[in-house]
Amino acid sequence: MGETKDISFFTPEEQARLVELKSRLQEFAGDCLRPEDTERMHNLLATAIEEGRLQRDSFGLNPIVNNLQTAIIVVDEMGMRRAAIISILLHDIVKNGFISTDAVATQFGTDVAGILGGLVRINKLYEKNPTIESENFRNLLLSFAEDMRVILIMIADRVNIMRQIKDSENEAARLQVANEAAYLYAPLAHKLGLYKLKSELEDLSLKYTQHDMYYHIKEKLNATKAARDKYIAAFIDPIDKKLAAAGLKYHIKGRTKSIHSISQKMKKQKTNFEGIYDLFAIRIILDSEYEKEKQECWQAYSIVTDMYQPNPKRLRDWLSIPKSNGYESLHTTVMGPEGKWVEVQIRTERMDEIAERGLAAHWRYKGVKSETGLDEWLTSIREALEHTDDDGIELMDQFKMDLYKDDVFVFTPKGDLFKLPHGATVLDFAFHIHTNVGSRCTGAKVNGKHAQLRYVLNNGDQVEILTSSTQTPKQGWLDIVTTSKARAKIRQSLKEIESRQAAFARETIERKFKNRKIEYDEPTMMRLIRQMGYKQVTEFYQKIAEGSLDVNQFIDRYVQTIEQVTEPHDVVTRSAEGYNLQQDEQLKQSFSGDVLVIDQNLKGIDFKLAHCCNPIYGDEVFGFVTTGGGIKIHRCDCPNASDLHSRFGYRVVKARWAGKSKGSLYPITLTVIGHDDIGIVNNITSIISKEENIQLRNISINSHDGLFSGTLTVMIEENARLQALVKKLRTVKGVKQVNRN
Repeated sequence: MGETKDISFFTPEEQARLVELKSRLQEFAGDCLRPEDTERMHNLLATAIEEGRLQRDSFGLNPIVNNLQTAIIVVDEMGMRRAAIISILLHDIVKNGFISTDAVATQFGTDVAGILGGLVRINKLYEKNPTIESENFRNLLLSFAEDMRVILIMIADRVNIMRQIKDSENEAARLQVANEAAYLYAPLAHKLGLYKLKSELEDLSLKYTQHDMYYHIKEKLNATKAARDKYIAAFIDPIDKKLAAAGLKYHIKGRTKSIHSISQKMKKQKTNFEGIYDLFAIRIILDSEYEKEKQECWQAYSIVTDMYQPNPKRLRDWLSIPKSNGYESLHTTVMGPEGKWVEVQIRTERMDEIAERGLAAHWRYKGVKSETGLDEWLTSIREALEHTDDDGIELMDQFKMDLYKDDVFVFTPKGDLFKLPHGATVLDFAFHIHTNVGSRCTGAKVNGKHAQLRYVLNNGDQVEILTSSTQTPKQGWLDIVTTSKARAKIRQSLKEIESRQAAFARETIERKFKNRKIEYDEPTMMRLIRQMGYKQVTEFYQKIAEGSLDVNQFIDRYVQTIEQVTEPHDVVTRSAEGYNLQQDEQLKQSFSGDVLVIDQNLKGIDFKLAHCCNPIYGDEVFGFVTTGGGIKIHRCDCPNASDLHSRFGYRVVKARWAGKSKGSLYPITLTVIGHDDIGIVNNITSIISKEENIQLRNISINSHDGLFSGTLTVMIEENARLQALVKKLRTVKGVKQVNRN
């Protein structure tokens, strides 16, 4: 990068370090940096130093030295190249406004500018002070970064800072940085397969936050890695010989758990260092044919447990039944030399490949929560990181992360972070916070500006919900919200409001009836409401409650209706929508005269089946003499039965079915309610079509809110067959109710 103009910006130690770091970066980066890149960066940084635009951080670290160290990490340990190096070295002067991303794009290319844009956006997130510990914040970082290299640079920068601050006197800042390393950066490194950096972050975090615990465990581990490796080698040696003698193809890996991992186990198991079983672990990886995998894994298990005493409580068999995420392996813990417990994992090359890469099972096995899309993407990233050739780097540089395009993250004024689906509105967010907040929401302040209920939220918006005690949910709100939670809460509130309005309206009507000394007749009431065009009684009550329908005018009309009822058949008239009158006439002619016995054993009397209840053979029935002298047959449970008996009892005659059904078919109507699925309707019609002497005349389906309500008209010969049919229909999956009208 050339010589720096302002030497006073560096201490003598930093000046020497600077020369060393430039040399190392040049060595690792090779020819990926162009000569003009180095010259331009040097001029920009030198000018920024002269103008006082570069400052040391809260730890007193020099930004130039710090960024060079970070750049070396991303090149040496992550395999990144030109765009990442330039972005790291220019990050500080872009962040403080010395140069714009547009100017960077002109001088260094859009790739560099894109990475810098992501780094700047993430810096702005910290200003909102969200809860670092939340999984949502990790996802938000990924969403804002867009380019996965931004995340890798963040991890490298945090590793570098953690390495430099061991002697810092700023204890508060060091604790904050160390906690963020454990909660945020270590899990990200783990997901990316950067296990070495992940362990370093965790161990350094423990060292800074729990100094005594860290050194206690370190001393207990017998101080040196060489001693631990020697123990593992001694443990492996006899197993190695036995496996070879058995003719198995394999290789063995040995390791010691990290200090942080041991600390976590001590906390989780609530025990001291001596109570931790598996300080040491080995992995036996077999080169087996697919058909022989399980056999050879169990053979290796037998060899290990014949040699070392296993702990029966610590056997984990994921060979017989793999984990749901595809993880396959045998785990056991055995007593090794010197009475030390050693964990042994046995698996094949294929299983190891799946665990390490294919299904991201290894990450979840270690307790890192992952999302399906994220896992698949990170698996690809890991594979790219493992290749340091030019093709691998080009592949890695092309990765763009748009995994969270279906999510939007927003903040409250206090900095709390919430995740909602993409397209969510202010009203969705209000209901996400609490039902009462949503129900009273009148709007919001988004980033300090007033916004309406239907405002669509964007990533990073800071939202303050505005409420009013007089606000109530409206029907139109269902067109504003996009989340199922908000929609369900609005419908629930509307139903509660509707119920209260109905109760109020009914009470008002009944009081008016009582004051005017008018008898309240439910059937007449319902019939009049339908005649007025209301499909649902609740619609009528709502109009009364709102005052858009005058209750006194309705009662006057009710009185007129009562006065007009001079003939009994007016009372029993009931809609039978879809009924085929021509077919009804044919059916009447086919009735046998001795099918029905009326009054005192009279047969052969002319009768009709009432349309209001559609009786069929086998129903309990009665006859009603019409003004024309004919008889209409009603079911005893007919909706109009009580009214006919009480007001026109002198015209009611006994009736019963005689003998056996002689093949006549009667129309009946069924109401079926179930989940809105065309497959259910097909199943229903299929059942009816397979029944002998049952014909489907008509079917009408309405769907609403995920449910369908179907009206079926079928021709059937008797009540017993009807009951059997209803029973079958109720067994159809998804059907909730089957009722006869």
